[in-house]
Amino acid sequence: MVSLTIFAGGYDVFIAAYLFNTVTSSLTLAGKYPSGANPSWVTLHPSNKSILYATNENAGGALQSFEIAGSVLSRAVDTVPSDGDSPAFAAALSTGEVAILNYSSGNGRIIPTTTSPAEFSDNAPVISFPPQAASGGVSHPHMALQHGNEIFVSDLGGDMIWRITRTGGPGVYSITGSIPQPIGSGPRHIAISHNRLYTLHELASTLTVQEIPSAPNGTSKIISTASIIPSNPPASAQWAAAEILIPPPSPRFSKQYIYVSNRNTGVQTPTGDSIAIFENLDQGTPKERLHLVTQVFTGLDQIRGMEFGGEDDEYLIAGGVAGAAGVVIYRRVDEGRGLAEVVRNTDIPTRTSFVWV
Repeated sequence: MVSLTIFAGGYDVFIAAYLFNTVTSSLTLAGKYPSGANPSWVTLHPSNKSILYATNENAGGALQSFEIAGSVLSRAVDTVPSDGDSPAFAAALSTGEVAILNYSSGNGRIIPTTTSPAEFSDNAPVISFPPQAASGGVSHPHMALQHGNEIFVSDLGGDMIWRITRTGGPGVYSITGSIPQPIGSGPRHIAISHNRLYTLHELASTLTVQEIPSAPNGTSKIISTASIIPSNPPASAQWAAAEILIPPPSPRFSKQYIYVSNRNTGVQTPTGDSIAIFENLDQGTPKERLHLVTQVFTGLDQIRGMEFGGEDDEYLIAGGVAGAAGVVIYRRVDEGRGLAEVVRNTDIPTRTSFVWV
């Protein structure tokens, strides 16, 4: 028997723990552990898997740390303010810092930890992302992604990907460059693979790919753009792209595919939202292009978060932010070209983000 623990955040006052048995294909709710209000995004320390961080997505936002023992989560070890409104994302960095982004106030912090990865140092200044007039004059930073000695921040409101680097001691970062995105597209989440920047645009419901420009302000054209919206959508649908995942190649899954989630924020249908699977064909040639492999309908309502886990990232867990469909685990099939449902759990109606331990 192989039992895997998954922690899940949500808009509530707890973080949930699930146990997934790969032999019996069962998914059991193992516990609900108290947290600050609205721990909507959870993330693990990059090297110490016994440390979990969670945002508190509130008007007075915060970042919390927890210790993991098996499938049990401690009470919050430490809490530090995000110094902004509605932090919807946090990322633990290899530097021992944690990036947290305030969606509604257009700013964020790179918060250092102390000699303990569960203890914060509350001396990091706020990084403000300048509003862009061409995009409506509003900044909504949504995701931070470490790339070498830089951190890329996708700004959904500013149609920009900011490049920030450390310019002082721990936690002291400044904007040093940018990668403009199509006006009105709303870049939400990003991924990097083989010198390619993949951007999922919430407002346009598109996936784009481009070369990573040279720092700090090099340029590169968008090589390919693809719609992620399923064909023949219902007239009542209102689409808003959410998550992008690109698991690394492995002996079992040698070809790399791109998995993105749709969110229908309009009237939901029984088939629910889909996870679209893409591949980047003929990379490095004039024919390079994004190609839709398939759409997997989930029965979930507004998939905000999903995450791969298990050996060789064989499994994918996803949940909706609305409705009552709970969470579902899929197995990658056909060498990653498809997803087959393994099990569902509806003990908690909605979940928004996941980590596998």
